[in-house]
Formats: sequence, C-alpha cells, structure tokens
Amino acid sequence: MQSLWMLVASFVFAIMGVCVKLASATSSTSEIVMSRGAVGVLVLYAVTRLRGLPLSTQLPWHHAWRGFVGVTALWLWFFAIGRLPLATAMTLNYMAPIWIAAIVFTLGWWHGTRRFEWGLAAAIVTSFVGVALLLKPTLHAEQWLGGVTALVSGFLSALAYIQVKKLGQLGEPEYRVVFYFSASGVIAGLISGLIDSWLQSGEFHIMHKL
Repeated sequence: MQSLWMLVASFVFAIMGVCVKLASATSSTSEIVMSRGAVGVLVLYAVTRLRGLPLSTQLPWHHAWRGFVGVTALWLWFFAIGRLPLATAMTLNYMAPIWIAAIVFTLGWWHGTRRFEWGLAAAIVTSFVGVALLLKPTLHAEQWLGGVTALVSGFLSALAYIQVKKLGQLGEPEYRVVFYFSASGVIAGLISGLIDSWLQSGEFHIMHKL
C-alpha cells in the first residue's frame, strides 16, 4: 500500500510541475511558492483541527532548517521550470536521490563510519555522467542559468530529504513536518515577492488582488 501511495505522490508532483510551468507565464516564482505553501497550510490546518492533532512542536530549529533548505530548493526548482523545458527541469531536480547517495557516502567515509567503496563511488559518478549526457542535446546556451538552478535545487532537495528523515527519527509526525514546511513557503514567498516588487517597481499580483 505504501508503494501505491508513492506512485500517487509521484503522479501528483508531475501535475504540480505542469501547473507551475503554466503559472510561470503570468506569475513570479515568489507568488507560486507562496500560493503552494498557502494551500498546504490551509488544508493541513483544517485536517489537524478536525482530528484534534497538535501543531505545537519541540523541534522548532529542526523545522526552521528544513524549511529554509526545502523552500530554497523549491524556489530554485520553480524558477528553473519557468526557464527550461519541463522535462529537463524535472530531470535535474529528480537527481536528488543521486545527491543523497553521494552525501551519505561522503559523510560516512569522512567520519570513518564506512570504508571507501570503489563500486559505489563509480555508480554515483556514472549516474552524474549519464544525466549530463542525457541533457547535453537539449540544454541550449541561453538556458545555462535555469540548468544550474535546477541542479542546485536537486542538491538542496537532497539535504531537505535527509532532514525530513531526521525529523521522523526524532518522532515528529509527517503532518507537522509538512505543515511547517508549507508555512515556511508562505513566509518566504511573501518576503521574496515584496522584495521583487520593490526592486522591479512592479506589482505583487496576489497582494494586489487581495
């Protein structure tokens, strides 16, 4: 059953990518990040109130770090989606599992908790080479900023996933992890949107509509 939910989640994430691509034609990245976070906050708040689940946490700094890294990765990913073909942006962001393997392997070897395994190291390097070969025909010179942004997004996503695992090991329930991440998205989107408005002397569309 858990595998089925993973498939459903992957499908929903794919739909989200399409929606972000469409929204990027009329809205800024900050607005999209804030809107995504606002939906998550409203839905999860309603669910927790109906079920009587507590939102208070004993791990505020862990949530703050997860929110900072996760929202930064999300913002960069949405930025890349608006500037790259959707399939390319999704592929680069989905390199997160490769980054996770590289991070865990490097940290384990550095701290002496595991020995250096040439086979695993070769597999990780080969994965990066394979992605590079896959993207080379499709990534044009004018798209380098979006490509680098998506690549960094994948790395930060890996750090965020590692932090999510740590929160789970500390006993934090899933709904609370997602709620505070969504709240971080609202705050980050609002702040960056206002900064964009001041720098560009434009309008923050959502605030204008409100």
